[in-house]
Amino acid sequence: MLDSDLAELYDIEVKYLKRAVNNNLYRFPVDFMFQLTKKEQDSVSRCKICTLDSVQITNRNKRGSNIKYLSYVFTEQGVAMLSSVLNSRRAIEVNIAIMRTFVALRQYALNYADLSNRLEELAKTTESNFSEVFTILDELTAQKKLYENRQPIGFVVRDEN
Repeated sequence: MLDSDLAELYDIEVKYLKRAVNNNLYRFPVDFMFQLTKKEQDSVSRCKICTLDSVQITNRNKRGSNIKYLSYVFTEQGVAMLSSVLNSRRAIEVNIAIMRTFVALRQYALNYADLSNRLEELAKTTESNFSEVFTILDELTAQKKLYENRQPIGFVVRDEN
């Protein structure tokens, strides 16, 4: 999750979140948090339909898309560590909600993987069953071709016109 998204959830300014993280960098190893590159930051923060001036006019208390510092991105463990860095009641409540969301997403992913495995097994068994059906259909089609040029048997009505 981006630091700006987390700051919005925690109802604090991004600079205070970054300050708290920078004061406790030893708590955030590379698998907990990383910083975006300039190119990544530009692709995330650029306003595609307006200019910086119009963004600043509509959001007087915000900086617009003129970002001074590169954003931090937090992994699940990094978000959990934020609760020890940000000691507000709101931060703790938000972290609990985020952790529950991560657990739900992980459970969904496990169920999806299980469903995917089941579908794969079903495809294998039906493929073997259908291969037999297709073999029989090919044989029947080949036999039908043998009888295409035969003279009909039985009474034939001819048109007298």
